[in-house]
Amino acid sequence: MFALVADVEAYPQFLPLCQGLRVRRRTAGAQGRDIIIADMDVGYKNIRETFGSRVTLDPSALKIVVEYIDGPFRRLENTWTFRDIGGQDNPSCQIEFFIDYEFKSRMLGLLMGSMFDTAFRKFAEAFEQRADAIYGRTFSALKS
Repeated sequence: MFALVADVEAYPQFLPLCQGLRVRRRTAGAQGRDIIIADMDVGYKNIRETFGSRVTLDPSALKIVVEYIDGPFRRLENTWTFRDIGGQDNPSCQIEFFIDYEFKSRMLGLLMGSMFDTAFRKFAEAFEQRADAIYGRTFSALKS
């Protein structure tokens, strides 16, 4: 599941509202952490925005941290934490997802705020469906 979430280049294939993703830079960081700087294009009806983020992949801690760089937000941070709760006989994973964001523009926040909350729930469903398609199993819902 860590690999599925870390594969940001695949997001346009399955994530709702994600119309494109461009990796600006990918570097190997300290202690086995990879860092990806990427721009994601999102759109809904006539609204289109691009935002940049710094994605830190930490496979040893089973954690992915996304930090906002630029775009329509005042702040945006999300964290994925993965926990192995099965074993070799029954491999399974608990995923926790946390997100905190605020739009720069009050008007954009009013216009898109409730839609964004709904979209993040749909993102969780999209990741579950992607996991089903790739791994061929049913996964329980992400905790947010």
